[in-house]
Amino acid sequence: MLLKREDCKITMSRFWSPIVQSLTPYVAGEQPVIDGLVKLNTNENPYGPSPHALAAISEIVNDTLRLYPEPTGLKLRKAIAASHDLDPGEVFVGNGSDEVLAHTFQALLKHELPLLYPDISYSFYPTYCGLYGITFREIPLDDKMQVRIEDYRQPCGAIILTNPNAPTGTALPLAAIETLVAEHPNQVVVIDEAYVDFGGESAIPLVRKYPNLLVIQTFSKSRGLAGLRVGFAVGQRPLIDALERVKDSFNSYPLDRLTQAGAVAAWEDRDWFQKHCDLIIASRERLTAALGELGFEVLTSSANFVFARHATRGGAELAAELRKRAVLVRHFRKARIEDFLRITIGTDAECDRLLDALKQILV
Repeated sequence: MLLKREDCKITMSRFWSPIVQSLTPYVAGEQPVIDGLVKLNTNENPYGPSPHALAAISEIVNDTLRLYPEPTGLKLRKAIAASHDLDPGEVFVGNGSDEVLAHTFQALLKHELPLLYPDISYSFYPTYCGLYGITFREIPLDDKMQVRIEDYRQPCGAIILTNPNAPTGTALPLAAIETLVAEHPNQVVVIDEAYVDFGGESAIPLVRKYPNLLVIQTFSKSRGLAGLRVGFAVGQRPLIDALERVKDSFNSYPLDRLTQAGAVAAWEDRDWFQKHCDLIIASRERLTAALGELGFEVLTSSANFVFARHATRGGAELAAELRKRAVLVRHFRKARIEDFLRITIGTDAECDRLLDALKQILV
């Protein structure tokens, strides 16, 4: 006899560990197959990776794939460290910045006092807290959707900020980040910089000065390698050692041979990187102005997306109507931001498709 879906779920869940019963998993951006789709919902780079990265990956497709990869990503760590005048031992690499974040939450952010982060931020943070049993407190953004450093002047176990923030795109200047780190010398402060290359100021130059600072970045956005899964963290050696201890207790080989070769080549191709960051920034400013003319309030963005709401039309309605026209954007069903749309910056042609669709909807 076939069980109904509800009965099957109840039957299977009796085998779950207790923690699984209480988890609310992170929901990733939709990856649908729709003819003629303009995909502006997951902050992917519209220009793809460096040709040098593709060539490096092709070259490594050979008999050496029978061997395990170098377990620490040493060549990649050396390349990243050299760019910032750091030691390779101050760089940690992982399978996307999400894995690096997961290890960070487990290794550095669980303490007796709560972890602090903004109420509107990367929605994986509460998932990690639930998975690892971390007590947390969400600190509200102000009325302009900005982080206020003064709001973090309270007892805490650690702090994590996305800068530029997601999904708002707003960014704190480096001076404000340094103030935050300096004011919490006994707590780890993590700055998640997934979008920093599109107009933010990286906190990596502060790492030598502050032993409590960890900075995390990704290859998914500015280097167009979301499908390769590469992330890294930069910090003084004791913080990196903590991440390595967790990693080596979980997966000794997080980056395969293809990934390491492609990531090194992508990192070293500075010309490609800068050219396409500049293109995305220019398209962002063009799209921001055009959305304003259509009646949208657009938050100032330092990311490869904009966060916008219309004066008279709801976010869920607009997202649904855009989908009917094969234009996908991200809508969050969450208090304070339910009328906003997060719109990835595509090529100018893709942005024009979005604008044309919105003009049809808003007539």
